[in-house]
Amino acid sequence: MNNNLNVEMPTDSEVIIGILNNSDSVLKKLYLAYFPMVLQLVINNNGDEDEAKDIYQEAIIVLYNKVKRGDFELSSKLKTYIYSICRRLWLKRLKQLNKYGGDIKDFQEYLVVEDEVEKHEERDIQLNKMGDALKLLGEPCKTIMEDFYMHNRSMQDICERFGYTNADNAKTQKYKCLQRLKKLFFQQ
Repeated sequence: MNNNLNVEMPTDSEVIIGILNNSDSVLKKLYLAYFPMVLQLVINNNGDEDEAKDIYQEAIIVLYNKVKRGDFELSSKLKTYIYSICRRLWLKRLKQLNKYGGDIKDFQEYLVVEDEVEKHEERDIQLNKMGDALKLLGEPCKTIMEDFYMHNRSMQDICERFGYTNADNAKTQKYKCLQRLKKLFFQQ
């Protein structure tokens, strides 16, 4: 594995589409993108680089087979998904090698990362929920929210785009849209 620091990270959808289309370049990017994370996991928990390569290879095969079978549903970021597969595979390998005697202290450094992974998974769930609420919001609110919060457009730009008489009117409309978005979000 090449630990190139300038690896172009593929998007989650690029990876899934690439696997479905048998794209070697996407698989190569995937191998390079997340291997350092797995290498750190394995080395910090009684392993070496060769073992990390084996674990990562197995995780990519699991992902590949699930996507190809058509029963793959991504409920978190792909990076989180791959990490959790590698973690389970590594703990299983440690148990087989009797390197892990069941003392949780061996994994204290890792548990902090696990908490972070769980936080990221929860954040992903919340972001997906927000995306769903945004889809239900309707126009022009959906576009106003996207323009302001995602595209960092000014209230003056939004005012001109939607034909409001001034930026204050656009701001009032944005506030009303935000209230509707919050209501939709919390109703889910």
